[in-house]
Amino acid sequence: MACASFTKLNATSSQWIGQQSFTKRGSSSKAATRRFATPIRAGSYSDELVKTANTIATPGRGILAIDESNATCGKRLASINLDNTEVNRQAYRQLLLTTPGLGEYISGAIFFEETLYQSTTDGKKFVDCCREENIMPGIKVDKGLVPLPGSNNESWCQGLDGLASRSAEYYKQGARFAKWRTVVSIPCGPSALAVKEAAWGLARYASISQDNGLVPIVEPEILLDGDHSIERTREVAEQVWAEVFYYLAQNNVLFEGILLKPSMVTPGAEHKEKASPETIANYTLTVLKRRVPPAVPGIMFLSGGQSEAEATLNLNAMNQSPNPWHVSFSYARALQNTVLKTWQGRPENVKAAQTALLIRAKANSLAQLGRYSAEGESESEEAKRGMFVKGYTY
Repeated sequence: MACASFTKLNATSSQWIGQQSFTKRGSSSKAATRRFATPIRAGSYSDELVKTANTIATPGRGILAIDESNATCGKRLASINLDNTEVNRQAYRQLLLTTPGLGEYISGAIFFEETLYQSTTDGKKFVDCCREENIMPGIKVDKGLVPLPGSNNESWCQGLDGLASRSAEYYKQGARFAKWRTVVSIPCGPSALAVKEAAWGLARYASISQDNGLVPIVEPEILLDGDHSIERTREVAEQVWAEVFYYLAQNNVLFEGILLKPSMVTPGAEHKEKASPETIANYTLTVLKRRVPPAVPGIMFLSGGQSEAEATLNLNAMNQSPNPWHVSFSYARALQNTVLKTWQGRPENVKAAQTALLIRAKANSLAQLGRYSAEGESESEEAKRGMFVKGYTY
């Protein structure tokens, strides 16, 4: 459905607020400070949250995202002619989570709810498989996107109802961090309403997660859909990230106990001019430095439909100079595409598929350290294959 015309965001409302004390117009500064200067806190879990976030943000490591919904996982399995059954989903995730040595390159794994409660075929909980490799188990907690009334055919993310009780149960089951994905569409504007809704939802989720011992991964994805330039993506990223951190502060979220999962600043997928890794790195880091406080331990980029090779090369370019945060990855398709094609659902291919996973994980580990070389990628057509899907959902 075509997007309606849009009105640009009010830039004043989206400016980064670098303090927790706000002055109410028309009131005395002292009285306003008393009212608005609520101290940052994360309850009894503060120390644990900071430790968890910094464990995930350790040098040379990033996140493996295997949190696709059952429906989306079914689409992946269908690409190799497998039925979408719990047995097949379990077999694939077992392949990933039992890969020997995975913890050298992976610090966290995001589960779908089904996976959090599953075990291997010989009875070992997937959570324990992670712990043995020093990988933090995490959990996707949002309930997906639905149409946002009053917007330019945009979406909002549901799932706040019951989130506190669900998060407490996930913590008991062994999860130590959470993920909430919401999206902003440039072809649809984005409207000020959609950006505010996305930012507020992320902030409420983050506060609830921290109250229940889970480090929140804050994921405001700016979709690749569209033919816009990289300059337009930069403009929207500045607005969105400013709004997100404004509302995180309003909700007293402990910045030292969160991780940001943004999309890279790139041209739209249909734009006629492609950007080099160096250009993408320059645009992305410039916006991050303007909008994201250095208290945040890690920036864990999503791949957003880039090819495996593109995602690795762009990450490597961003780590050619020091950054105030751990700049790393939280990839799904960009870690799994070759793995899935290698496996083909056959038990005899498990070891080869696990080797493929280690190759991609190591490549991104080197990119996080700024030491990746593209030598060998020219030999892998699968690694160069684009994975953009218009209107992609989880």
